Amino acid sequence: MPDLRPGAAVLLVEDDVATRREVAAFLRGHGFRVDEADDGATAWERWTAGRPDVVVLDLGLPDIDGSVLIRRLRRDATTPILVLSARDREGDKVAALESGADDYVTKPFGAAELLARVRALLRRAAGPAAAPDGEVLVGSLRMDVPRHEVTVDGQPVRLTPREFEVLKVLLGSAGRLVTRGRLLRAVWGTAYSDETHYLHVYVSQIRRKIAAVDPAGELADLIVAEPGVGYRVRVPDSERS
Repeated sequence: MPDLRPGAAVLLVEDDVATRREVAAFLRGHGFRVDEADDGATAWERWTAGRPDVVVLDLGLPDIDGSVLIRRLRRDATTPILVLSARDREGDKVAALESGADDYVTKPFGAAELLARVRALLRRAAGPAAAPDGEVLVGSLRMDVPRHEVTVDGQPVRLTPREFEVLKVLLGSAGRLVTRGRLLRAVWGTAYSDETHYLHVYVSQIRRKIAAVDPAGELADLIVAEPGVGYRVRVPDSERS
């Protein structure tokens, strides 16, 4: 199981030498063990040899497109994959995420943001949000999956069955970006993968109902929208490693 403490292994796949060196040095400075690759073939060799805890990769590799490598990695394992790319179009982001990437950061990016995203992926891979008894905890919000109950500081949040399912999928990927298509397929089925207006309505209702029992507004930005791409449950700072 990946370790959230310093020492987790990162495979960094980036063909730009300056960027790769800068990112590698930054991550090593925070205690991570970093293996580097500058193309898809080398990345696969390093992956096979080392089995890292998280993969950070650029899409624009010299030998193959990064999305091809993502699909190959995803067939082999569930290791978290963070994309770093200068491609900022919504379509590119969605394509990478649908290929199996867990998160996407657009260049140029801040070092603090990169570190936070890597740590969030490692937390998610370790499964800290879900307790053995089927409870999911994020900040003051508690979801009891078997009982279909949601509370905030002990106060019940009255969700419809569909609202509950939407929130369950998002909480199950806390800290990770969930594409609109993936969320729609998980809750409504494949026939509804293009009905994105459903999500706006249901997420708005979930936010409103949570706000009604959260007068201090601690969970006001629990569900963050990334326009044109999807939604992310924000993990409170107090739960970050």
